[in-house]
Amino acid sequence: MGGEKAKKIVQFQVEYEGRQHLITTFPNEYRNLMVLIYDKLFLDEFGECRGMGRCGTCLVKVNNHLELNAYDRNEEATINKLGMRTECVRLSCQILADEKLDGQSFTILEQS
Repeated sequence: MGGEKAKKIVQFQVEYEGRQHLITTFPNEYRNLMVLIYDKLFLDEFGECRGMGRCGTCLVKVNNHLELNAYDRNEEATINKLGMRTECVRLSCQILADEKLDGQSFTILEQS
């Protein structure tokens, strides 16, 4: 109405402790996936370094193919330090909260 474009809704699944959570947002409403998950699911001790890519507390498994940006230097070092280096494991603080999240599925990984 009045020439306004409708905002695209982004929906994706997050599995945490065996439960599936449907998350709905708008592209770029949050700066990254970590902040979005923290805000929607209220997880204690999730994203302790607040997006610096150093603590590893926001580790997620990307369950389906998602074209992601290259590893940031901090992210790569942190994932290697945790011994979790695989193509589908990323730090959620390094994943942009944009339209690419629509239809995706993530599992929040616990640190051992």
